[in-house]
Amino acid sequence: MLRYAFFGPVGTFSEAALRSVVADAPAVAMPSVDATIEAVRSGAADVGCVPIENSVEGGVPATLDGLAAGDPLVVVAEVVLPVTFVLAVKPGTALADVERVSTHSHAHAQVRGWLRTHLPDALYVPATSTAAAAQALADELAGGAPAGFEGAVCAPTAARGLGLDVLAERIEDRAGAQTRFVLLSRPGAGTVPAPTGDDKTSLVVFLREERPGALVEALEQFVTRGINLTRIESRPAGDALGRYCFSIDCDGHVSEARVGEALMGLHRVSDHVRFVGSYPRAGGGRPPAGTGPTEDDFAAAQGWLDRLRAGAGS
Repeated sequence: MLRYAFFGPVGTFSEAALRSVVADAPAVAMPSVDATIEAVRSGAADVGCVPIENSVEGGVPATLDGLAAGDPLVVVAEVVLPVTFVLAVKPGTALADVERVSTHSHAHAQVRGWLRTHLPDALYVPATSTAAAAQALADELAGGAPAGFEGAVCAPTAARGLGLDVLAERIEDRAGAQTRFVLLSRPGAGTVPAPTGDDKTSLVVFLREERPGALVEALEQFVTRGINLTRIESRPAGDALGRYCFSIDCDGHVSEARVGEALMGLHRVSDHVRFVGSYPRAGGGRPPAGTGPTEDDFAAAQGWLDRLRAGAGS
């Protein structure tokens, strides 16, 4: 039986994402994204679920950096969840009593407008997760240490599951906001899912040198093969100021000719390319490849080259 870990505590959106894939499997809540990743990397867990991207705040730095450094891990699945937040309080607390509000920084960024309108004087208290903020209020309610704040921004299920009152629902500033989660595993035989025809591939690319056109040269490997990029973000490489790596998602599967050729091209022009997985796209809806070459064109070109090398002529 596989061992699962998720960015906890219980009641986080990461747990909800994991449960949408494996409803009843035993899973351990980890205190941070880094701890979840390390649990998989060390072998304490076989699969870990962490957030990687939000439609409002963009990439999750802890996840992007965790995948770029250390022993390699691969994404085996992705989950996209709609995200909605509530303001949770201990029973008997009124809105006027809320002077401090706690939540995760990404959640806070998604409810700033609501807080500015309804609690303009409330101070923000950072929490390791939305569920951790709610748990602190529940612990205080049960006679534990004071939480240090009166309101928690969290998922509706976390608030109600912990016996907290909900003062306001759907307090996110942008309706329809989504967060993308990934399930991570150690690389090995069978860890890359078979192609479905609607897949994504994730990479981390380290440029060989800082010079004009270096990034363009890397991106041309996708353009010339008609591969659509769905995300590209720069992150500090960590070894010097001004040095960056690039976290990239693209359409397609490593088994496809066009993607394989792009990876070889990147390997030729980059200092290092880290393969982070090919996996089914959550929700489907792969855009068309455009007017570039088809997979049949790639296969025909390979066959033509093979014949040339065999001395058969053109």
